Amino acid sequence: MSWLFGVNSGQNPQLPQSPFLPPPPPDGDDKGSGKGQGSKMDAYRFDSAALERAARAAKELESSKHAKDALDLTKMQEQTAQMDRQKQIKELEAQMEQLKIEQAKVSQEERRKTLSEETKQHQQRAQYQDQLARKRYDDQLIQQARTNEENLRRQEESVQKQESMRRGTIEHEAELRHKNEMRRIEAEMSGKAKVDRENQDLIKEQIRLKAAENRQTVLESIKTAGSVLGTGFQAFINDWDKVSASAAGLTLVAIGVYAAKYGTGVAARYVESRLGKPSLVRDTSRLTVLEAIKHPIKTVKQLSTKPEDALQGIILKPQLEERLRDVAIATRHTRKNKGYYRNILMYGPPGTGKTMFAKSLARHSGMDYAIMTGGDVAPMGKEGVTAMHKVFDWAQTSRRGVLLFVDEADAFLRKRSTEVISEDMRATLNAFLYRTGEQSKKFMLVLASNQPEQFDWAINDRLDEMVEFDVPSLEERERMCRHYFHEYVLKPATEGTRRLKVEQFDYGVKCAEIAKKTSGLSGREIAKLGVAWQAKAYASEDGVLTQKMIDAIVADAVAQHTKKVNWQKEQELRNPGAPEYISVKDAASFSRHDSPKTKS
Repeated sequence: MSWLFGVNSGQNPQLPQSPFLPPPPPDGDDKGSGKGQGSKMDAYRFDSAALERAARAAKELESSKHAKDALDLTKMQEQTAQMDRQKQIKELEAQMEQLKIEQAKVSQEERRKTLSEETKQHQQRAQYQDQLARKRYDDQLIQQARTNEENLRRQEESVQKQESMRRGTIEHEAELRHKNEMRRIEAEMSGKAKVDRENQDLIKEQIRLKAAENRQTVLESIKTAGSVLGTGFQAFINDWDKVSASAAGLTLVAIGVYAAKYGTGVAARYVESRLGKPSLVRDTSRLTVLEAIKHPIKTVKQLSTKPEDALQGIILKPQLEERLRDVAIATRHTRKNKGYYRNILMYGPPGTGKTMFAKSLARHSGMDYAIMTGGDVAPMGKEGVTAMHKVFDWAQTSRRGVLLFVDEADAFLRKRSTEVISEDMRATLNAFLYRTGEQSKKFMLVLASNQPEQFDWAINDRLDEMVEFDVPSLEERERMCRHYFHEYVLKPATEGTRRLKVEQFDYGVKCAEIAKKTSGLSGREIAKLGVAWQAKAYASEDGVLTQKMIDAIVADAVAQHTKKVNWQKEQELRNPGAPEYISVKDAASFSRHDSPKTKS
């Protein structure tokens, strides 16, 4: 009984065998037919020894002092086994629940996939149906268009047929009408001819009588008119008072006709000089009666404006500014003291400020300016001489004095000895020389040219002072960049009423960088940079001007200037003898050439 109470636990207990189960047969005993029948019989044989051993074991167990403990231990083992079974059952139930959850997830996933696939199928079916509908609609449109074209073609054919039938009908009617008209005329002519042949004698007699009567009437009229005129002339001659009065009347009529003719011309020229401007003058600050009536506010502002600085808004080299300021002061005092004006030549590359200074000089001196260009003289032809005299006559009538600025003067003031010019241009040049041969108190002549070496020697003799305008250096370019950046960008941005804003950056440093990049650019080209910056900001989505925009515009302007320089060099290589203006400037900056036809 030691195996029931845990004694000798390391040894395998010998459990009593059931009396109902026979011992297993030895290996190979069931192969034979005789031995196999013996084992089947042993299975039904009762073993009493086993029963006795079991009873003996039970008695020993009852008599043992550890029987109760063994029973409790057995109960505990049974409870533990039951708890293990319950645990296994719970785990199995949990697994079953997890399996159900997994199955539900799989089912939901399959259902979702099924719905997605169904939706996709529905979409594809709808797209296919839409395509079919569109195709049917397109086919219907094509068929409708074909039907319309066919109907239109049939209508056109029908109209053509009707038109041809109508034309044929009209032609047939016209032909019938013509035939009827010819028959009628032929019948009338034949009838008239027959009547004339029958009445020929009567017609001749009527003609003879009418001619005799007409001749008699004319002769009587001549006799009557001769007698009346003779009597009147005899009476007129005999009366010397009438003769004197008639002669005086005819003389006065002739004088009146000629006086009206020439007086009208003089009055027209006077009105033209006072109220209008000559055709050669492109722009002028001189006020006329018509301009004052049309623009009264502008007229009042111009009359009330005080003289301004001659170099206001103009940035040049310090030495050139000092010289031009002396010219402005001298011109202003010359006008105040009614002295003789000095003629000036301003030469240099285009876009360097010549025209700006001429206008500013006129305003500073209190004079009117008039701008004309040399290119307008050649198309005048024979009218050039008259137009040139009108310009100077118009200038002579000014009370304030006129600063006559001739831009591109080399276009018609060329050398007469070497240049091939027309007779009309030569006559116009002679008229210009005649009107500028002496110093004037009424007008001041200012010439601007890119090629002063082409002037006629007589023109050079009429010039009192020559001023060279060169492209700006680094310092002037930086000042110009600052000036135009403030004028076109910062000033509109600070007003607040415009759609222009500026990104936050150091404007002074940026202007210095731009000045370094724009070597060789003229003042006009730098001014165009300011206009381009403003336009770029207005064209942007938010209206903000950034450094990237500024740099892009500057790079584009420099590239364009380089192309112009290259074109100029190619032209010089093709025409080595062609005169071109060359600025006296350091070789560090690339070319200062520009087309001589560009307006200064």
